[in-house]
Amino acid sequence: MKRGGQEIYVGPLGRHSSHLIKYFESIDGVSKIKDGYNPATWMLEVTTTAQELSLGVDFTDLYKNSDLYRRNKQLIQELSQPAPGSKDLYFPTQYSQSFLVQCQACLWKQRWSYWRNPPYTSVRFFFTTFIAIMFGTMFWDLGGKHSTRGDLMNALGSMYSAVLFLGVQNSSSVQPVVAVERTVFYREKAAGMYSALPYAFSQILVELPYIFFQAVTYGVIVYAMIGFEWTAEKFFWYLFFMYFTLLYFTFYGMMAVAVTPNHHVASIVAAAFYAIWNLFSGFVVARPSIPVWWRWYYWACPVAWTLYGLVGSQFGDIMEGMSSENGKTVKAFIEDSYGVKHDFIGVAAVVVAGFAVLFAVTFAVAIKTFNFQKR
Repeated sequence: MKRGGQEIYVGPLGRHSSHLIKYFESIDGVSKIKDGYNPATWMLEVTTTAQELSLGVDFTDLYKNSDLYRRNKQLIQELSQPAPGSKDLYFPTQYSQSFLVQCQACLWKQRWSYWRNPPYTSVRFFFTTFIAIMFGTMFWDLGGKHSTRGDLMNALGSMYSAVLFLGVQNSSSVQPVVAVERTVFYREKAAGMYSALPYAFSQILVELPYIFFQAVTYGVIVYAMIGFEWTAEKFFWYLFFMYFTLLYFTFYGMMAVAVTPNHHVASIVAAAFYAIWNLFSGFVVARPSIPVWWRWYYWACPVAWTLYGLVGSQFGDIMEGMSSENGKTVKAFIEDSYGVKHDFIGVAAVVVAGFAVLFAVTFAVAIKTFNFQKR
């Protein structure tokens, strides 16, 4: 091809480029190739624009009027005709592997990606352990004290602070990781390696064991040091709510990245909701004290459901009287002051798990739908 993308020779080269040399040497005025000269270099030299002007020819026109061009067109026409009884090529899917195989491959890739990212995985674990010990020493043995309003408020404060502190930390720390992984996803998806949903599901699934280990580590340390009641039911509910709370905070951070161009914008968007969730959590302002026109958002706030489950499971069934409340039982005080009922714990558990699923599904849909590549 010459400058401009126009063809000047299409055909076989032959041994030592003999066919190419024969074609161009047959053109009047083209100098013969010297013995031992590189055919590629010679071909470039004799077909330059300067040579065309000197010879008064157009190599493109010469090729289009040659027998070689007509033979090529005839061959193309023959090859374009399908053989009798043949069928058109058909591929049932865009990708070479099934959806399940894509999920397995993406999960294997993400597992190694997380394992080889100690600044994210191990630092998060050590940070959680440090925070657990710090909270445990700050709220030492307050979980079993509920004879006065102050003691009970301190115990509730330990739950409230832990949920927001660890939750926001999880949400913030996952955002740069997902942003980097998304850049890799754009490149590999464009290459046809896998589709969006297997990538999104693997990104979600790979977080599950890490967050479970984080929740168990924090739960065991804090539960023992703060001194909550050691029963299988209450300990299970504590771990359950902490696990799914850390899950939905993490998935919320992932979702914020998926719907925004980068993790810097995502952190700004997410921070606005952290403040709103804090305000409507039911601890800063208890639900019965929230104005009725804003009370609907209490039920839409995931942190409020977490605290509802934690408070209800730990204190909602205690029938001991409180000295500061003229003998009112802890159960009655929790119901009157915070609107938390022990019988409603199961609903709170379903809703908290539902928030985790909602944020995870939204993340997957956003990854599939939005594309923030600049080129």
